Amino acid sequence: MTSAVVFGGAGFIGTHLLRDLKARGYDPLVSVDIAAPKQPVDGVEYRLHDLTQPLHAAAYPRFDEAYNLAAVHRTPGHEPHEYYLANVGGATNVVRFCREAGIERIVFTSSIAVYGPGEDLKDETTTPTPTSDYGRSKLLAEGVHREWQAAETGRRLVIVRPAVVFGAGEGGNYTRLAQALRRGIFVYPGRRDTIKSGGYVGELVRTMRFALDRDEPVILYNFCYPDAYTIEDICRTFESVAGFKPPRALVPLAAMNAAALPFEVLNKVGLRNGIDRERIAKLVFSTRIHPGWLTESGYRFQSDLRSALTDWREQSAGSFL
Repeated sequence: MTSAVVFGGAGFIGTHLLRDLKARGYDPLVSVDIAAPKQPVDGVEYRLHDLTQPLHAAAYPRFDEAYNLAAVHRTPGHEPHEYYLANVGGATNVVRFCREAGIERIVFTSSIAVYGPGEDLKDETTTPTPTSDYGRSKLLAEGVHREWQAAETGRRLVIVRPAVVFGAGEGGNYTRLAQALRRGIFVYPGRRDTIKSGGYVGELVRTMRFALDRDEPVILYNFCYPDAYTIEDICRTFESVAGFKPPRALVPLAAMNAAALPFEVLNKVGLRNGIDRERIAKLVFSTRIHPGWLTESGYRFQSDLRSALTDWREQSAGSFL
């Protein structure tokens, strides 16, 4: 019987991963996270721990696999040093734990932020040029995991760089878009043809298993659907699947930036509202990612945007929460 520890298991992706591992018969199955889970998975042992602090392998069962999903990721939203403390320091403590515990298989979720911004298509051969502290910290964390793998023969490492991941419990971009469309208040920010690569959380979990089942010492892959969905494609699919109204209009970028200025002032005086020009820029500029390794390795996607949103709608009774 296979056993696993999931660092960051209380979060959105971690919850879906733990459900999958439990269904596969993993035992013991332990989640280590700084926060308690919102939706605990039956049969999983949850332990609270701040991964910026060392872990003691002797206090845990023996594990065959480790999944490192833990990260500080909201951008903007944290001070620069917090990304490095959590993402690089946390990775250092995770691989130290794995070394002490004799774990020989690690799956690490990095990010497409390591590529940096730009309208150009990016695949796994693209040279990383991160411009944010989040992206730089995730690239450094990849290096920490690579050093662990290279230090001893027989160790296996899977690094996945996900684009936007959506699904039940996400509470992020797709959830906010769904709620805005439901209320009829969404407007296209600056353009309709912005490409937003992404994929369903269940598909992400399936790709992790696909990569682990291959007998290769190091695998690095991008995760997203092969189709380059635009923001208009995404809105139209929501309209078709859920009956939402189409966006009301297109608002020029200059007008949106001007409207954001008062909210930035409020942010600076402590009245947090989540509206600023940096977040608006993220809506306007494309993230064009190609899942080259997956397609070249013969992975068959079991969903697309329409079927994923349909499944999510059914799971959430139409709420997209």
